[in-house]
Parts: sequence; C-alpha cells; structure tokens
Amino acid sequence: MRILLTNDDGINSPGLVALRQVLEEFATVYMVAPDRERSGTGHSITVFEPIRVRKVDLPDSSSLAWVIDGTPVDCVKLGLSALVPERPDFVVAGINCGANLGTDVLYSGTVSAAVEGVVMGIPSVAVSLNSFRVDQDFSFTARFARAVLRTLWREGVAPDIVLNINVPAIPRQEIKGVKITKLGNRNYDNIFEERKDPRGNSYYWLGGDVVLEEQDPDSDVNAVNDGYLSITPIHFDLTDYRLIELFRERYEPYIEL
Repeated sequence: MRILLTNDDGINSPGLVALRQVLEEFATVYMVAPDRERSGTGHSITVFEPIRVRKVDLPDSSSLAWVIDGTPVDCVKLGLSALVPERPDFVVAGINCGANLGTDVLYSGTVSAAVEGVVMGIPSVAVSLNSFRVDQDFSFTARFARAVLRTLWREGVAPDIVLNINVPAIPRQEIKGVKITKLGNRNYDNIFEERKDPRGNSYYWLGGDVVLEEQDPDSDVNAVNDGYLSITPIHFDLTDYRLIELFRERYEPYIEL
C-alpha cells in the first residue's frame, strides 16, 4: 500500500508524527506537509505566488518527506503532480488537533486536503481527534485510522469518497464503538475582538465557542459527543438533486435572456 500523508497543523504536529509512524508499519508513506499551521484554510490554493519546497529527513524513518510553504490542498496537488514518485493508493490527512464535524468540513484544511485527493481520483481519509491539547495522546487515533485503511484496502472503496473520521478525546475503555454518520450542525458564536496595532489602526481577532444545537440522531456531532468513533462518507458534489426538477419547472421556462 502507498499513502500520501499530509495535514493542516504543520510539519511538526505531534498528530502527524504519530500517524506517520503507525502507517509506516504496513505501507510506503510519502509525506508532504505545510511548514506551519494552516488550520481553517479550507480548499484554498496558492495561485499568485510560488510554492517553495524543501525535502526533509525524518528521524528514524526512511519515508520520503517534503515541507512546503503552501496550503494543505497545495500539498496534495503538488505532491501528486510533481513530488511523489509513484501514484499512491490513498491520501490521508491528519491527525488534526480538534474535531472536524458538521459544517467544519467546509473550513477545514485537513478535510479539504482529503477532498483534493478525491478530486484527483484517489480515495482519501481525513482523521481528527476532538482535543486541542498538543500533549494529547494520539496513539489510539492513529491505530484506529490504520484499522480503517486496512479495511478499505481489503474491501475496496470508491475513488470519489472521503471518509471523515472523528475520534472523541476520552480513554480507550470509554469508547462505546463505531458509528457511520452523517454531517451534523456545527455553528459558532463568532466574536471579533477589536484591538489596536502600535500605529493605532484597528485589527480583529476571531474567537467564539461552538453553539449547542439540536442534532440529527445519526449525526457525527452526536456520535462523538456520545463517546463513539464517527466515520462520515462525504463527497464534494454540492448539487441539491432534490431541487433540480422543481427549479426546471418553476424557473427555467421563465428566465429571459
């Protein structure tokens, strides 16, 4: 098995290191990661500036690895198009510090990197742990990701599907099981704190906590909150197929050119 590994927390993220070490036990791993944290960059790409690349030597590893000054999606696009010497079987993004649940997937650099793998025809997995502590133990999350990948390798998976994995940050013995879920609701109480720079100009710093909302019983948010490992199959096709025929009947004949 060949894997392209990336993340959005940067080359030195402990989640990335933990996942790489576990994946190297059974797969050839190629790592392309950002040079610094790129959380919240979504599916952004670098267009008007060059992307600088540096090959790096990983301690106690024979894996080929590169660090770039671009986004997580840049890592996948550049890795598959120019850096990795052979086409991987999977793109894996993570382990992210913090969950990527519900509408988080639209902002997440981790999930967007996995989506880019699918855009380029490779089945992909995004892995997140529901904790922002950098000293969090990522070992169980890494082993669970390994188990999922082995299952996908054995059973097969469509190349246009991203599996979005979220792991609750609780002791292993408290994990209740695995649930296949749908995306839930994930909104934030956006707070923009105004501050002043040394010249007296205003700038704003975004903060705010998650807003508690009623969730579908089968949602990823509910699963993680209830102590389950959540796996959500997602796709980048945002078409609302329920409305196509309605809009064709109601609007298409009446739009004047």
